[in-house]
Amino acid sequence: MPRVDPEVLAAEIAAAQVRRSKRRTRTVTAFREGGRTVVAIPDRFSRSEEREWVTKMVTRLMTSQARRVPSDEGLERRAGQLSDRYLGGRARPTSVAWSSRQGRRWGSCTPSEGSIRISTRVRGMPGWVLDYVLLHELAHLLQPGHGAAFWAELESYPQTERARGFLDGVAFATDVIGDEPDDERPDVED
Repeated sequence: MPRVDPEVLAAEIAAAQVRRSKRRTRTVTAFREGGRTVVAIPDRFSRSEEREWVTKMVTRLMTSQARRVPSDEGLERRAGQLSDRYLGGRARPTSVAWSSRQGRRWGSCTPSEGSIRISTRVRGMPGWVLDYVLLHELAHLLQPGHGAAFWAELESYPQTERARGFLDGVAFATDVIGDEPDDERPDVED
């Protein structure tokens, strides 16, 4: 299970917004909205039950988010696993890190340095999409450009076409509709 920093967790619990609802009778839901955590609870809950559920749901939400958004170390570890599984271990980057300076790119690779940067826009996307982006950049360590030899390196990954379609859809939505993907979802419900 991913580790959530206890101080960050305590601050998030303290800052959580509670929404009571007379219509909500049994379920408790936590979600991110406008940069803060919202916990929706039944109106009948006591203050003690409210505190208990806020703690429980914020912890679940943060753990879920930590699982979906690996650290730079987790990203590097995943790249190594993907290289072993799909590229015979031939692609060994010197560094793999998240980058908020990718502009329109999903990732980039500097083969001469062996460094890979993955756009923070990929955070929160399905794991198979992140895996594709990592594999794409790993393949650039083996093959420059996007020629036939490059695409041959990615043939063993079964989600290549699906991931490319997903990324095309996100790019379209961002360009045409102007809707950025929300890296703070999905909602957590109990």
